[in-house]
Amino acid sequence: MTYRVCFVCTGNICRSPMAESVFRARVEEAGLEDLVEIDSAGTGSWHEGDAADPRTVSVLDEHGYGTEHVARQFQPSWFARLDLVIALDSGHLKALRRLASTEEDVRKVRLLRAYDPAAGDDLDVPDPYYGGRDGFEECLEMVEAASTGLLAAVREQLEGQAA
Repeated sequence: MTYRVCFVCTGNICRSPMAESVFRARVEEAGLEDLVEIDSAGTGSWHEGDAADPRTVSVLDEHGYGTEHVARQFQPSWFARLDLVIALDSGHLKALRRLASTEEDVRKVRLLRAYDPAAGDDLDVPDPYYGGRDGFEECLEMVEAASTGLLAAVREQLEGQAA
């Protein structure tokens, strides 16, 4: 059985494709690529069909991550096939919970930084789009830090499915 994770930000060109790429690498490093499917989407359709922001691609490339990405908008019907929907900030969390039609779907929505014990109370990954390159570097650091805890949680879920 495949465990499906979707990362969601606003336009699906900065934060969520970055999280998708980093988490895919973590899953592959753990040897779980045949068990976990990872993708991303945006809460809006502004960038649908576009590639990831060049700054996102550049930062990912420089840190050894690849990305072949085409932006798309999250659809409420996807809840049925997804196990986990990861919001990159509290605005996305609220938008996704509004789209959820059942309590089960609401429970699938989580904030990425909730998986980083060092994050404290600030669980938003700031949007780097309107800033400089340093914002993209900061975003990557936050995504990487949370990916370790997220991988542990997904592994636990997979083990629970196998039992």
